[in-house]
Amino acid sequence: MTDSSFDATNPPSRELLNDCVHCGFCLPTCPTYQLWGEEMDSPRGRIYLMDLAERGEIELEGAFTEHIDACLGCMACVTSCPSGVQYDRLLEATRPQVERHVPRARSDRWFRNGIFALFPYRRRLRAAAIGGALYQKLGLPALAARVLPPRLRAVQALMPSVRIRSAFASLPRRIRPTGTPRKRVALLSGCVQDVFFHEVNTATQRVLAAEGCEVLTPRDQGCCGALGLHAGREHHAREQAKQTIATFEKLPVDNIVVNVAGCGSSLKEYGHLLADDPQWRERAKAFSAKVRDVTELLAELEPQAERHRVEAKVAYHDACHLGHAQGIREQPRSVLRTVPGIELVDLPEAELCCGSAGVYNMLNPEPAEELGERKARNVRTVAPELLVTANPGCLLQLQRFLDDVPMLHPVQVIDASIQGRLPTEARMTE
Repeated sequence: MTDSSFDATNPPSRELLNDCVHCGFCLPTCPTYQLWGEEMDSPRGRIYLMDLAERGEIELEGAFTEHIDACLGCMACVTSCPSGVQYDRLLEATRPQVERHVPRARSDRWFRNGIFALFPYRRRLRAAAIGGALYQKLGLPALAARVLPPRLRAVQALMPSVRIRSAFASLPRRIRPTGTPRKRVALLSGCVQDVFFHEVNTATQRVLAAEGCEVLTPRDQGCCGALGLHAGREHHAREQAKQTIATFEKLPVDNIVVNVAGCGSSLKEYGHLLADDPQWRERAKAFSAKVRDVTELLAELEPQAERHRVEAKVAYHDACHLGHAQGIREQPRSVLRTVPGIELVDLPEAELCCGSAGVYNMLNPEPAEELGERKARNVRTVAPELLVTANPGCLLQLQRFLDDVPMLHPVQVIDASIQGRLPTEARMTE
């Protein structure tokens, strides 16, 4: 029998590989298959490659890694699969194998290391925000766009408008509930979210308090490990998960609230991520059981705060790690419908990823740009006055292609309605 090309540390399970019957229901929802029509760039094609590697019939270097790297990890295939194939588990087992055994070109390695040396750390992001603000003020983006290589052009194009005051602002550690207390919750403030989308966190605190929740936001929290988990950096993900659990488990709260789809998906997977660690297994399960997306929690609570009327045609974009990975689709919509006057519309090809996918749009800028433009065309077909989505990566990606459409997180719309102001004033009034 030929030895497997995978090592013995959590390889893709033979049982999970055998679940795929290669029916093809995943093909219409797979972004890369839609772009290129290549079988090996479809979920069933990648599972076939994993099967060959598990049998030792193909090496991890070369074509195998190219096709695995090309996957966005959007999990649309998990939603569409009639056989219940756990492609998410297969991909999360495969990418660490690639990271451990496949040497990267020097420039690729440096770029990837640079991403993970910056984005998971708020202090470093704040320092970068100062440089970014100066960079934008001097008008350098237009000049640099003509000379930068594709990956750096993508990074520049995704750079949000930097506001130093917001980037360095601190969240209150405790917000008391309005009216009768209903729950005590803890808020994951995030990394990129807290520095570049701080107003989403403040809106989250206000809305939860208005709905009777006492909100605790520990200041010593760090990265949750989501970026590392999705990119195959298993050690990084596991260590960040342990730190996050240790920070939050000592708080006497009913739920841990997250307002970032990618982070929420990872927080709910801690039990699986640390399943082979006897010291952390049960702690991880207990932690994950408390995690709720903010729209998920708000949908569970009967609204008690008055909503003022908002006359707006609102398009809702399903973030992949909320809709596909967590199965949270109706809750954000039901929460938005609590605002009188809103006309909520869905998008064509709603199941297709916008091309953000964590750090995918920086590592694979060409297909990410194609997907972003495709999503933008679909948004324009419904002519919304406002686009709403629950993930900062999606917001950054879509702002690149829809600079004339205001974009907000769902909780910002609820916050504006409760305060009796227009949602489009949300960023300006922070």
